Amino acid sequence: MDPRDLWSESLAGVLARPVRSALTTLGTVLGIGTLVITIGVAATAANQIVGRFDALTATSVTVVVPAPPSGSADPPLVSWSGTDAVERLAGVESSAALSDAEDTANVQVRANDIVAPGTVTEQTLAVVAATPALPEAVRGTMTAGRFYDAGDIARHERVAVLGDQAARLLGIDDVRDAPAIFFDGQSFTVIGVLSGIQREQRLSASVILPPTTAADRMGLKDVTRVLVNTSLGAARQVARQAPIALAPGHEEALTVTAPPDLTKTRKGVQGDVNGLFLILGLVSLIVGAIGIANVTLVTVMERTGEIGLRRALGASRRQVAGQFLAESTTIGLLGGVVGAALGVVAVVCVAAVKHWTPVLDLGLALGAPVAGALVGLLAGLYPSLRAARMEPVDALRAPS
Repeated sequence: MDPRDLWSESLAGVLARPVRSALTTLGTVLGIGTLVITIGVAATAANQIVGRFDALTATSVTVVVPAPPSGSADPPLVSWSGTDAVERLAGVESSAALSDAEDTANVQVRANDIVAPGTVTEQTLAVVAATPALPEAVRGTMTAGRFYDAGDIARHERVAVLGDQAARLLGIDDVRDAPAIFFDGQSFTVIGVLSGIQREQRLSASVILPPTTAADRMGLKDVTRVLVNTSLGAARQVARQAPIALAPGHEEALTVTAPPDLTKTRKGVQGDVNGLFLILGLVSLIVGAIGIANVTLVTVMERTGEIGLRRALGASRRQVAGQFLAESTTIGLLGGVVGAALGVVAVVCVAAVKHWTPVLDLGLALGAPVAGALVGLLAGLYPSLRAARMEPVDALRAPS
């Protein structure tokens, strides 16, 4: 039998029962579609998870400055203006210097200077000093008032900015009336509230002072940490260069905390998620294959008379088996094409709803029809062999 005749005969056999063929194809459509959807959604979700992980952690560099020896007359390793040199490095988006100490980690702070018997008027908060770029460096926002500026620092103004938790504890939610706080026997005017802190979250329960004011009033003179935000991919380079920019000649004395290489983490997350959903997709594909095998076997039983007639007219066992194999392969191929198309559309729709970037494996989308055809071929092996083994006389005698 010519291959073209075999193809036309198998196509005619498929179209002879369009409803049954469509329902049989549906099993492969579901299997291939599920496979494409699960792997595509898994890859998209894994990429989104790792992307968020990158955005939050892979751009943060922290430089820790050791405290000078007690009684030392040497200049500090890092000056308050040292962040200017850091911000000139390629890949740096923002930076800020911080100063804290054990003596200022637990300070009794009051929101008024009146002590009423039987009421709690003091809260234990940390007092720190920072440069004006702190809100951007900690990825926070000013929800009330403003952050102090270079003018406040130059004038040694007695102003303070509260973290959002500190403001709630002290009952301050509006700074338009210039509320004052009191600690260490001194008063400070609250000019702003800093919220949404993503780095150094303990600052949300802190009182933040200008460096000059903190040095004069609280003894916070030396920089203890420098926070640096970088663009994606620049963190490790900035981590190498920042100590040199901050303390030329003494960079080995500084400790740098940089994010690790996330390449292995990304591959691990994607591999774990893909492996889980791949099993689910294969299960669906097996169900589709069983459906094709079952329907093909029923078709063979129903067409026993036709098989006997073909054998009586000279068709060989190989040709009979080839016809039914071609029919099951055609059903699998159609299911693979439709399933792959629906799977790709579903992945794109899910990504659009979630505002994600869809990640599609081109090889999977193009190989899905081939996989469907292979499933149809394997599913049709037994029914085709059974049809080929029928004797012409017995097949003609059997009811059709």
